[in-house]
Amino acid sequence: MHGSRQEQENDAHSTLEPDPRPKARRRMLMALALFAALVGMMIGRLTTTQPSVLEQVEVVDAGLDLWFSQEPKLHGEIVQASLALLFDAQGKAARGQLQLEGKPIGWRLQHTDKGLLLTVVAARPLRGEWTTAEDAGRWRVQVRLKK
Repeated sequence: MHGSRQEQENDAHSTLEPDPRPKARRRMLMALALFAALVGMMIGRLTTTQPSVLEQVEVVDAGLDLWFSQEPKLHGEIVQASLALLFDAQGKAARGQLQLEGKPIGWRLQHTDKGLLLTVVAARPLRGEWTTAEDAGRWRVQVRLKK
């Protein structure tokens, strides 16, 4: 015979072969971690807002109309007799002129750390008002100037 009965019983219950349960547990935990990461990324993507984008600037009588893709956060001030509006938005830098009571007024859009800055300057002190309104799915900021 090939060995004793005792050796055959020990071989049948041998602990030399690895237990398959830890591998399955590890795979299941990795799959759960991957699933949780993917769900977290999807929720994060849904909750982040897209930045507002300046689409168009129109020169109108006594002011400007600025068209945005969505409502921008806006902070405006009259600084040293000029008008400054800071938009939390993205867009292209631009500049131009408009006429108010036959006098030229210069305006300029420039990039800053906090967004787009619109500066309106004239030879005489300016006063201005600005309003925002939704129009056909876009947002319009109307800037109206007074001397």
